[in-house]
Amino acid sequence: MTLDRYADLDLAPQTGEVETAELYFSEDMLVKAFALGPGAEVEPHEHGDQTNAFHVLEGEVVVVQGDDEETVAAPGVVVHERGVPHGARNEGDDVAVFTATMGPMGGE
Repeated sequence: MTLDRYADLDLAPQTGEVETAELYFSEDMLVKAFALGPGAEVEPHEHGDQTNAFHVLEGEVVVVQGDDEETVAAPGVVVHERGVPHGARNEGDDVAVFTATMGPMGGE
């Protein structure tokens, strides 16, 4: 057994696909992995009662936050405050992986 919840993850999305896996959930926090194949996108959305942090683990993603966009390469961290629309897309040729950590979970 390993403490690393990412170590055994096997996500392999194809072009245009997004694969996800829940790494941790409690009443306080959710940690979810997102693997984006080339050209894949997580559409902008918002969480009114939760802060959300992206941790880019592999490759690079174009992070959308409100009206701003920025390419973030691994390792990288972006925090989205409550109520701020956010999303991500992979404009590269390789799979990109990031986790999203949200909390607190009591709101939505």
